[in-house]
Amino acid sequence: MLKGFKDFVLRGNIIELSIAVVIGTAFTALVTAFTTNIVNPVVAAAGGVNAEGLGFAIWPDNPKTFVNFGAVITALVTFIITAAVVYFIFVAPMNKINELTKRRAAIAEPEEEPIPADTALLVEIRDLLTELAAANKQSDNIR
Repeated sequence: MLKGFKDFVLRGNIIELSIAVVIGTAFTALVTAFTTNIVNPVVAAAGGVNAEGLGFAIWPDNPKTFVNFGAVITALVTFIITAAVVYFIFVAPMNKINELTKRRAAIAEPEEEPIPADTALLVEIRDLLTELAAANKQSDNIR
C-alpha cells in the first residue's frame, strides 16, 4: 500500500499539480485586477447606466436581491484566462516533454525480430551437434 503511494508521489503528477495550483493562485490576482478594472466597466456599460452592473433587482428597494450577471461573466472570463495560461505555460510543454521522452525510450530499445521457425530449428540442431562433438572429444581424451 505504501509502495503504491510512493510510486504515485514520485511519478511526477503531484509535482505538476502543485505547480499548477501555485501558479494559478498567483496568477488569479493579476486576472482579478484585469477583470475588475477592465472587464467589469465594459460589462457595466453594456448593462446600461446602472452602476451596479449587468443584471436586475428582484425587489428594487432591496439591493441584496440584485441578480448580477456581470459578476458571473467576470468569473467566467477569469476562469478562461487562468485556464489558458496554466495550459499553455505548463500543461502543453509538459505534454511535449513527455512525448519526447517516450520517443527516446522507444528508439533506445528497438524491438527484436522474432526468429523464423526453420532458423530456430537449425540453431537447435547446430547446438546439439556441438554438444555431441564436445562429448565425443571428451570421451576420446579419457580413453
